[in-house]
Amino acid sequence: MGLRGWRLAASSGIAAMLVASAAARAAGPVTLNVLGAGTLAVPFRQVAAAFEHAHPSVTVHAQFGGSVMMARRVTDLHQPADVLAVADYSVIPKYLFKVKAADWYAGFARNAITFVYTPKSKFAGKLTPSNWYEYLAKPGVEIGRSNPDTDPSGYQTLQMLQLAERYYKAPGLAANILKNAPPGNMRDTETSLLAALQTGQIDYLAIYRSDALQHHLEHLRLPAAIDLSDPAYSKRYASAVAHTKNGELHGKPIVYALTIPRGADHPAEAAQFVAFLFGAEGQAIMAKSGFGAVERAYAVDEANMPASLLPLIQPWPGS
Repeated sequence: MGLRGWRLAASSGIAAMLVASAAARAAGPVTLNVLGAGTLAVPFRQVAAAFEHAHPSVTVHAQFGGSVMMARRVTDLHQPADVLAVADYSVIPKYLFKVKAADWYAGFARNAITFVYTPKSKFAGKLTPSNWYEYLAKPGVEIGRSNPDTDPSGYQTLQMLQLAERYYKAPGLAANILKNAPPGNMRDTETSLLAALQTGQIDYLAIYRSDALQHHLEHLRLPAAIDLSDPAYSKRYASAVAHTKNGELHGKPIVYALTIPRGADHPAEAAQFVAFLFGAEGQAIMAKSGFGAVERAYAVDEANMPASLLPLIQPWPGS
């Protein structure tokens, strides 16, 4: 799209947003259903509160859980959803595009995978950037993680451990750590294990860096070469493969993405919510919660997006 085309789209998009806002006020109260990844609960509740303050006629009803599970609520259970936000952008095309439940998505935040712990965790005082994997593999250490079949952080943890094994030249690293993270220590979303960590039932928890910062937890400062945080390492990340019930999943940079599902009950208000999230106030909340900033959201199939969002996005790199 040329510069003139973008300007026309922006102008028409702003006009459409104003019309939608006026229509929403005239239509009366609206409940916006937002489904999100578990790690988005803290910032999205803050975004929702700020959005409701700016849009008094809209109430945001948000639910959070494993990204794959939330996507399947839309595709399999046909649960009403005005916005779906996931921790791995590939979840949207994999689950929603193939059944025509959505036809665009946009990346709005970055993150990194790590392990969090407390001062009471076994060997917490002995960890260093060069020896952490030795202590997490010691007998008696309890490690929590999310289910790789239902949640991105679950398979991203498997990918990170493969990358760590090569990075530290430590054969068996992944298998030795996973012995201390058996299925009994897994949940559909890793955030449900935070209480177990804080009460000492587990010693370490594989989770996102944003959660470590939000909950003021100690966390490993892993190299960007293994923590899935930096697009510059995309080729390296892709060499790590997690084997799940949903197939083989290659590593990729962690980019959170969202869409407005087709058939959403309140698409105009959903577009307003997304615009608020993409804007300065929404992005400030995300950054304060420990997420990597995205200057302008990266969009795939932007021609299918609401016109009001076009001034706030740019094409996905390489698309």
